[in-house]
Amino acid sequence: MAPTAAEDDSGGMTPDGSHNYALHMPLTLEEWEHERETLSAQLRRRAKRLCSCTPARAKALLLNSVPILRWLPRYRAREWLLGDMMSGLIVGILLVPQSIAYSLLAGQDPVYGLYTSFFSGIIYALLGSSRHISVGIFGVLCLLVGQVVDRELVLAGYTSETSTANLTIADVSEGEGVGWHNGTAVGLACDRSCYAILVGATVTFTAGVYQVLMGLLQVGFVSVFLSDSMLSGFATGASLTILTSQLKYLLGLKLPRAQGWGSLIKTWASLLSNLPSTNLCDLVTSVLCLLLLVPAKELNNRFKSKLRAPIPFELLVVIVATLASHFGAFCERYGSEVAGTIPTGFLPPQLPAWHLIPNVALDAFSIALVGFAITVSLSEMFAKKHGYTVDANQEMYAIGFCNILPAFFRCFTTSAALTKTLVKESTGCQTQLSALVTALVLLLVLLLIAPLFYSLQK
Repeated sequence: MAPTAAEDDSGGMTPDGSHNYALHMPLTLEEWEHERETLSAQLRRRAKRLCSCTPARAKALLLNSVPILRWLPRYRAREWLLGDMMSGLIVGILLVPQSIAYSLLAGQDPVYGLYTSFFSGIIYALLGSSRHISVGIFGVLCLLVGQVVDRELVLAGYTSETSTANLTIADVSEGEGVGWHNGTAVGLACDRSCYAILVGATVTFTAGVYQVLMGLLQVGFVSVFLSDSMLSGFATGASLTILTSQLKYLLGLKLPRAQGWGSLIKTWASLLSNLPSTNLCDLVTSVLCLLLLVPAKELNNRFKSKLRAPIPFELLVVIVATLASHFGAFCERYGSEVAGTIPTGFLPPQLPAWHLIPNVALDAFSIALVGFAITVSLSEMFAKKHGYTVDANQEMYAIGFCNILPAFFRCFTTSAALTKTLVKESTGCQTQLSALVTALVLLLVLLLIAPLFYSLQK
């Protein structure tokens, strides 16, 4: 049956039911030119709208690029301030011994771990879109950086812990530079410690550049493929790797870091073969700390609903262990390795070693990918848990700048940290204001308290 006019007003039928063949005829040249001009005008109008810089557009771009400007004016001090203050204080307390310990994994002096935690926390609070994750030192990244540092030290001629190659700061960086040597700032000879942090800072800068480029290329979409099972497997593997790397300090053994394929197996083989050389003082101290900390953690978990904040057993253990090591002269009597001099204050900024970038570019890329995976996964996991959304590309920008800018202050690579994020979330954190509180705690340590940890056993 032929359609009626009412059924097909646009199919070539006139209102009286007759066919309008003009509707099916091809456009004339004049009509086609008119249509093309209309389309071009539309495209120009859209392009102009996209490229225009109106006050409203500039404001939206600023708010999206610096998320703290969006949520800070709406901050609910009465509801959120106490939780942010408590979580920031507790994470800051935990970060002091952890920053010192993880510096050893990265092959750096303890003060640089404190620098890293301080700068990265502030930058992420300004640029991050997650309310809960804690950005700072992460064990796996420290191990990856430490492997690159050890390799470059050997290539540069630093063959032992106390060796000094025939290098100056001018050889490894443009302009004047300063490094720590036995707690003193030096600017002429570049000793092992000075060169190690220069390598670490160069790796960190390069990894940060990769991460910012990934943000510009909108790589954040791949975060949808990072499943919970992948994150769990990653965390388990990271825990095993960190445990293995810490065992030589637990036993008081001086072992070189294993490099290349099978490094985990090589490390265990080296540990087992050197067990007779265990420092009994370090072993006893380590066991006592574990016997106190493991039950304390279970106690905090059991009574967390009744406690306004977890009891900081970690801080108490660090204080008691430092006092025991100091007054018992563990270093002098038993040969225990201690943290040593941790200077106060900050060093002036220094450029990365540009000529080292080709040597570390491939390592920095793998480090950037690991940092991306853990940061985006954790931010999306906690956003889903608490009912808000995060921008994966903004997270890439944030973590990239958490590496680029601190690299000029001798910091090493950072990302979201699983353990500290769990502590932060479980102690009442509501916004990244808690990260600024943590930074204040670390600033107090860096300016006043750091030298008191001289006798802390590794």
